[in-house]
Amino acid sequence: MKVAVVQYDIVWESPTLNKPKIMELLKPIEGEKIDWLIFPEATLTGFSMNADKTEVSDADIDFFKDIAETFECNVTFGAFKDRKNFLFTFSPSGKIINDYAKMHLFSYAGEHAVYKPGPGQRLLKILDFNIIPSICYDLRFSYLYWDKAVDSDVFLVSANWPEARREHWLTLLKARAIENQCFVIGVNRIGKDPKASYSGDSVVVDPFGRIILDCGKREGVFKAELEKALVANVREMYPFINDRIKKS
Repeated sequence: MKVAVVQYDIVWESPTLNKPKIMELLKPIEGEKIDWLIFPEATLTGFSMNADKTEVSDADIDFFKDIAETFECNVTFGAFKDRKNFLFTFSPSGKIINDYAKMHLFSYAGEHAVYKPGPGQRLLKILDFNIIPSICYDLRFSYLYWDKAVDSDVFLVSANWPEARREHWLTLLKARAIENQCFVIGVNRIGKDPKASYSGDSVVVDPFGRIILDCGKREGVFKAELEKALVANVREMYPFINDRIKKS
């Protein structure tokens, strides 16, 4: 599966300015075969606690639908809807095939006082990959991934993760890949908002814990190839998941 990660400087609370910026960033991959295009959390607004500014519109949703249809690929983007922090995924035909509302709200920034948690995760299927979506702060809660590991090939973490805690971001992404023996895709933003600075560090980690894509602090679209067989190979070679204590 060929994935493309969009790492960019989100203009604060401005879908109007972010849409043309995204389209400009996507120009280099026009005509390329991409299976899955992934954007950061709160793609068009940034991680704002101003619910009046963040609520996604029909036009915003249609923007990503058009990208999916135009580029003939699956597209995952982040948006606030009905006071929840969502990841939505469109199929290449423009149909929403998965939505996930963030379960762990970032109380440190007051997210819990503005937004509501989601009820749980639903498996996302792209090609023959089983994918579990998650958002930013979710990354700190290992059980969210442990409980899904056996049936998963990829964990996605879409985020607005501040530079001040970038070592946590990179360490936890690698840990989730190593302990669950699957691919982990971390998609973050760069730039600044009124509260924080962001260093990017979007990465793809393979099931052995090796970083196979590192976007650094650059703005752009970055590509990686995922081989499903590697998940099975690593788990067969090192059957550590089999030794986990089962819940009673």
